[in-house]
Amino acid sequence: MRILGVLNHKGGTGKTTTVVNLASGLAMRGARVLIIDLDAQGSVATSLGISYTSGLPQLMLGAARLENCIYPARDNLDIIPSDRKLMEVEGMLWQMNDRTAARQFLSQTMEPLSGYDYVVIDYSPSASLLGQSGLLFSDELLVPVSMDYMALMGTRQVIETLKEIGRIPDHHLRLSLIVPTFYYGRLRKDREVLTALHRYFNGKVADPIRSNVKVAEAPGHHQTIYEYAPRSIGAKDYAQLVERIADDGTKSR
Repeated sequence: MRILGVLNHKGGTGKTTTVVNLASGLAMRGARVLIIDLDAQGSVATSLGISYTSGLPQLMLGAARLENCIYPARDNLDIIPSDRKLMEVEGMLWQMNDRTAARQFLSQTMEPLSGYDYVVIDYSPSASLLGQSGLLFSDELLVPVSMDYMALMGTRQVIETLKEIGRIPDHHLRLSLIVPTFYYGRLRKDREVLTALHRYFNGKVADPIRSNVKVAEAPGHHQTIYEYAPRSIGAKDYAQLVERIADDGTKSR
């Protein structure tokens, strides 16, 4: 089971869009996929049009069992949704007064999890104990980067976080891919940012997700890009990302 986290400490980089379309693309290939939403905005369930009664907050607060917090979203694709009650979970983790135990809490909560080829985690852009707990549960990290310099700063913060996690014994979270998003090749700025990414992260940069209004519209219709506009450049670009992730997994075996 590959556990992929998607994180940038700057908002507006296409993080949740990448989670939804990466996970659904992997599911369309026949893989069993679970999305875990670690963002209190709860955008994953909204994007996929899923109603629910119990989610990650209830699970981590001990008010629901794991099997009662997993909801089918599409063929081969399930989600554990979230909402603003995640702030109560954050408070609970701080009250533990044990940073090590708090960081391990999500991993322990998900210990019974089985039957999936991929788990894809949507993090909040804000640094938090819950986010750290999610990072310790993850094996690989994808960082979506929109074509502006502030997003590059957010990426630098993610790299610093990776270094911190790397100091924790018996945990090896690695940077899997930088995913350029909202790319418009005619803009000099976008080309410069993409060049900088390739310079700093040689071999770790995915083909860019080009600016495409269909990608922005799809969540409003509770659809993935493959459902809403299957012939769009957005669908093509996310399909290429899916192929690269799947191929990377095959090479690492």
